[in-house]
Amino acid sequence: MTVTIIGLILLVIIAFVAYRYLKVRRQNIELSKQRFERIKPLLERIQGGQEITARDVALYAENFLTREPTFHLLRENEKLNLFPKELLTIEKGAESNLANWLEFPTELDACPDEMEHVKQVTIPFDKENNVHFHVFKFRVNEPHWAAKDGWMLGVAGPYFDDSAPYDHPGATFSRLSKVEITSPEEEANWVFNNIVKRG
Repeated sequence: MTVTIIGLILLVIIAFVAYRYLKVRRQNIELSKQRFERIKPLLERIQGGQEITARDVALYAENFLTREPTFHLLRENEKLNLFPKELLTIEKGAESNLANWLEFPTELDACPDEMEHVKQVTIPFDKENNVHFHVFKFRVNEPHWAAKDGWMLGVAGPYFDDSAPYDHPGATFSRLSKVEITSPEEEANWVFNNIVKRG
């Protein structure tokens, strides 16, 4: 009897894990399609040989969610001269990367309604190098479930002394911690110790 109960419990756990994996995978596929659709008009104009202007690009570059893919699209098509110079910084790339990360269904499941850069936190990596993390505060409006939490912190990084704008950071993360209960340094160090070092 005990073996049967343990077997049923294991079966339920396996079924739940499989369901969760498939659901998240399906959500990620849908999100990827949605992200492509956001820049599709710009892509089609470039692929169609139509002229695009800096003003056309600015509409996409100013948005948190389309800024990073717009940069990569322009770079691949040798049109980076059209990307707004004021957004051509590691900080602005980090902001877009974090916004896209937060949109994942397994995270905040939304793009923040507001986002502000708080500070860059530098952590010694080894004898010769430091790593840099950009910490942002963000919040969402009602009716999102996290609206009640107000401002929360998120971290994008690590970046190195020789990193370029829109280099992909390997450890963008947020514990969705409220600004009142943590600090930028604490969040950056948590990401460094729990994601970067273990990665």
